[in-house]
Amino acid sequence: MSTTEPAWFKSSYSGSEGDNCVEVADCPEAVRVRDSKDKDGDQLALSRTTWSAFVAYAADAEV
Repeated sequence: MSTTEPAWFKSSYSGSEGDNCVEVADCPEAVRVRDSKDKDGDQLALSRTTWSAFVAYAADAEV
């Protein structure tokens, strides 16, 4: 396992205050997702296939 901290980023749709956001990091082993308010909390690790399916679904969802 790498000891390098992943490069986390938020959606460009996130507000400037950073409230109620998720952060995503593209790591070699998976796409990781965490709560921006709890950086030391649990993280989801998703395969690239699963992440791609989620992004496609979210893009097609009606708001």
